[in-house]
Amino acid sequence: MQAVHPVKAKKVNKWKKYWPFYLMMLPGLLYFLINNYLPMPGVILAFKKVNWRLGIFGSKWNGLSNFEFLVSSGQLMTIVRNTVLYNLAFIILGTVLAIIVVILLNEVRSKAANRVFQTLILLPYLMSMVVVSYLVYAFLSVETGYVNNSILPLFGIDPIRFYQEPKYWPFILVFVNMWKGIGFNSIVYLAAVVGISEDYYEAARVDGASKFQQIFKITLPCLRPTIITMFILSISKIFFSDFGLFYQVPKNSGILYPVTQTIDTYVYNALMNQNNPGMSAAAGLFQSVVGCILVVLSNMLIRKVSKEDALF
Repeated sequence: MQAVHPVKAKKVNKWKKYWPFYLMMLPGLLYFLINNYLPMPGVILAFKKVNWRLGIFGSKWNGLSNFEFLVSSGQLMTIVRNTVLYNLAFIILGTVLAIIVVILLNEVRSKAANRVFQTLILLPYLMSMVVVSYLVYAFLSVETGYVNNSILPLFGIDPIRFYQEPKYWPFILVFVNMWKGIGFNSIVYLAAVVGISEDYYEAARVDGASKFQQIFKITLPCLRPTIITMFILSISKIFFSDFGLFYQVPKNSGILYPVTQTIDTYVYNALMNQNNPGMSAAAGLFQSVVGCILVVLSNMLIRKVSKEDALF
């Protein structure tokens, strides 16, 4: 009887041991392949004048003409400014508020109460942005809005036409984004906080450390790798925006464009008016390339400061 080579037998046994995990991983890999890699040949749309009779690959090349509409429109600086500044506000405030919420949740000792609070915080994240836009309208409407009919009269303030006043919308959009997204961000950080060994806190309490000292000396340093990872992932999308937030919530009001128009909403409006998918592909490629460059640069910066915290 032929003997089985020990190395080969070890590989066979390892495969038998782990094949259920590979099988569980298969749907995710298929989704990733279909959603992220199969559409990649569509990048050539950014360099073509699309003629659907000829098809994508049969359409004529037109160089960088599809990129010109962003520059020639005269609104490039406005839409880029809005996209970047809003995302910076979302990243900074979202990180700070999520950490505060997680620290407060971690102090809730009752498991039932903790689960209730987590559910309530996560619930807005699960809502469609269409539903959120109607909730915002229910508060801000001139005729029936809660703010204009119940809150402002208490202070003797006349009703405000929010959907015609651009100056209020930077605060409104940031507030809505924080309210909707804080649940998901807090869950990510909560998973990291739960993984911190209780021995650190016990040792700190023995040494007489106050609650604030425990937070600043233990919790935040242990959260640093997670914060850096989330920061890099957020930086990669700094040229992207939540279409629903900037289109649905302000009701695509033209008078609010100076403070609500981002790259995504501008491209959508241009696509609806001109029916040119090449322009949309060009804008998407521009956003992706800039996002990739920012990820590499931010990772290089983090690598210089703290090599062990860098992603690659």
